Amino acid sequence: MKKTILLFLLMLPFSILSAQIVKGHVTNDAGKLISGVSIYIDGTKMGTVSKEDGSFSLSLSSDNPGNIVFQKDDYDTFTTSVSGVINKTLKVVLTQTNAIEEIRLVPYTSEAYKNYINYFLDTFIGADRDNVRIKNQKSLKFSYDKKNKFLKVKAPNTLIIENKNLGYEIQYNLISYSLDLNNNMINYTGTSFFKETKNTDKIKLNRMNAYDGSLLHFFRSIYENKITEEKFIVNHVVRIPNPKYPSEEELKILEDFRQITKSSGIIKIPENIRDISQRKTSQKPYSLAIVKTQIPDSAYVERTDKKVFLTFKDILQVNYQKYFYEMDGKNFIKSQFPVTLSSFLHPDGEAFEVSKEGNISNPDQLITEGDFSKNKIENMLPLDYKLGD
Repeated sequence: MKKTILLFLLMLPFSILSAQIVKGHVTNDAGKLISGVSIYIDGTKMGTVSKEDGSFSLSLSSDNPGNIVFQKDDYDTFTTSVSGVINKTLKVVLTQTNAIEEIRLVPYTSEAYKNYINYFLDTFIGADRDNVRIKNQKSLKFSYDKKNKFLKVKAPNTLIIENKNLGYEIQYNLISYSLDLNNNMINYTGTSFFKETKNTDKIKLNRMNAYDGSLLHFFRSIYENKITEEKFIVNHVVRIPNPKYPSEEELKILEDFRQITKSSGIIKIPENIRDISQRKTSQKPYSLAIVKTQIPDSAYVERTDKKVFLTFKDILQVNYQKYFYEMDGKNFIKSQFPVTLSSFLHPDGEAFEVSKEGNISNPDQLITEGDFSKNKIENMLPLDYKLGD
């Protein structure tokens, strides 16, 4: 059942000073004031916690168009645009989560956790398990649909993620996570709040290298109209169907045969079925072809009414020559030899609004491949990060 979370705007605007403020009270749906609610600008280090009387006050920079999150374990998370609540006194009503686990055809089990925890960590956290870890990892719940090869993960509690390399502790509210092993497609959404735990020169160096050439760097370059200046090269790419990959009709024949063998116990596989199965395993549905190189940003960026949108009907290849930062005494310098990064973005005709911080609307709908897809939690920086922080 979909739950309703209410947000009342008490139209009591106070004096607008140079800083902007979001303030008010948080209650539950029974009217009881709630303390300990995390209130933060999604993806940043800006946040606060509601007091014993449910009150909160959060000062923001003069221009912060992101989303504000109200989050507490055992309550449904509420997210809304900062621009709609700035300099107003709020009454936020959170609805308590239904603690009773729903009966599902594919249940969440300890066996699924044990079998697929490494899949999850590889695709969500990244490869560095020594320096980046989820402190309350055991709270995760896993379900796996063997028939459709579909993995789902949920987090009843806020994930506390320690990143020693970048000097942050991240409170991550995992809203959804799914992994389709048939197509190797990953989709997850969540909100995050960063707390800085360390800020040594080594950590600053790691942050600079995490930022340089990242998706965050690219989106900021789009917003600032500095794609060429920042040395990104963008090419136009199209999909070319692979004639060797099975057709939709052949795939249906293969699936029908699999269903028959489950019920009848047939062992002998006909030659045509074997051929379809081999081509499905060894071939890809399509290949990518570059049709135009170094396209101007006007081909995939729209600027209207002080808003910036990424939109393109086909696929974008984004190349970048990355010179890693190094320490020279107390100075940060770039190395002499670059590494070429190559990524693909699949807007598929959708329009994604880009903010000056480097965030986009509906990020879960933008498919990434290549080096951009490596920007997992281990390399994630807060949206209010500035190069050199």
